[in-house]
Amino acid sequence: MKRYLNPEKSEWPQILERPLFDASELTANVKAILTEIKTDGLSAIKKFTQQFDGAEIDDFAVSAQELSEAANQLDPKLKEAITIAAENIKQFHASQQTEINKVETTKGVVCWQKAVAIEKVGLYIPGGSAPLFSSVLMLAIPAQIAGCKEIVLCTPPNKEGQINPAILFAAQLVGVTKVFKLGGVQAIGAMAYGAGPVPKVAKIFGPGNQYVMAAKQLVSISDVAIDMPAGPSEVAIMADSSANPAFIASDLLSQAEHGPDSQVVLVANSTELVDQVELELAKQLNQLSRKEIAQKALKNSVAIVLNDEFEMIELINEYAPEHLIISMENYLQTADKITNAGSVFLGNYTPESAGDYASGTNHTLPTNGWARSFSGVNLDSFIRKITFQEISESGIKNLGPVIEKMAEAEQLDAHKNAVTLRLKALGKEK
Repeated sequence: MKRYLNPEKSEWPQILERPLFDASELTANVKAILTEIKTDGLSAIKKFTQQFDGAEIDDFAVSAQELSEAANQLDPKLKEAITIAAENIKQFHASQQTEINKVETTKGVVCWQKAVAIEKVGLYIPGGSAPLFSSVLMLAIPAQIAGCKEIVLCTPPNKEGQINPAILFAAQLVGVTKVFKLGGVQAIGAMAYGAGPVPKVAKIFGPGNQYVMAAKQLVSISDVAIDMPAGPSEVAIMADSSANPAFIASDLLSQAEHGPDSQVVLVANSTELVDQVELELAKQLNQLSRKEIAQKALKNSVAIVLNDEFEMIELINEYAPEHLIISMENYLQTADKITNAGSVFLGNYTPESAGDYASGTNHTLPTNGWARSFSGVNLDSFIRKITFQEISESGIKNLGPVIEKMAEAEQLDAHKNAVTLRLKALGKEK
């Protein structure tokens, strides 16, 4: 990790810069694949599955028998863990439901808002080096609570055309309606346009590599909604002398092992703490199965020493991390001042991995600074809100003159006339 000691604020943007790559060639390649899928449908997704996943697949749909067999292949303790995590996630997201609240804005004018589920949603679940069955829970559970009629899941197969059984068990557990052996750009294209057995959906959710992210953003221009723009995973940690250096190192590495383009940031109030964390990083790194990946990510990462707590808060709000861990003595007061973050973890005993798996909050979060303007996935992500208004005779008498005056000022005569005719019909001549 690169280290900075009390850097000037003018230096912060450069220090906090995310890992960049030239996406121009990647985007052009992804666009060409999407165009072929849109044109050729089933034959195109077969072609690209063979090309990119090395699997020849005739029937992309996962059968009921395959779902049943998946449950039998799993360690019972893993099934129990997934079930407990699912229940926690369900409780948290169910608490986000709201009741219809009717408001009389003017005497005789009643307005309200109703939440309506998106009917068809598509979930993309990575299944390569790290099959993210936890993402099935994070996406399908709020979709089910929201009332989505069709929950379509795509995940890449291995060379034998098989899906990781934990992904299939989780999908069956939380009410996914259709599962397809389809990954990468071809999965995004199939859900965006409809291809072969894969139906066109209204909104696509889920993480993925740079190709998947590029595909999601391209199809969102005119064909389908997506959850959010996203990039490589990241974590920032704010720490003082009350923090445990071993815990900090473990949290930094838990994000670094996601991918070589992940970024971790440590903001501490002393060089001594940074020294202790770096010793722990070296010790723990050697124990990781994904050591090489984590090492590459650490090259993109920084440790910043700031003696002023208010500057620490200001820097974090400028960075807008996907995950923020506050390992400080006064963590509640500090958290109250955080305005830009995807998800916040408080105190020494709240690891970021709790949110990734089982505490109940959602782990599908805005990265790359998008936490300044986007929320993480939640129940609202799967619904639309429709507004209603009902105006009585007395209501149009009360509000009508206001509407007429405003429409007249905007020179929209038909708007004004729609009110004037009603007022005349009620005997109120203008």
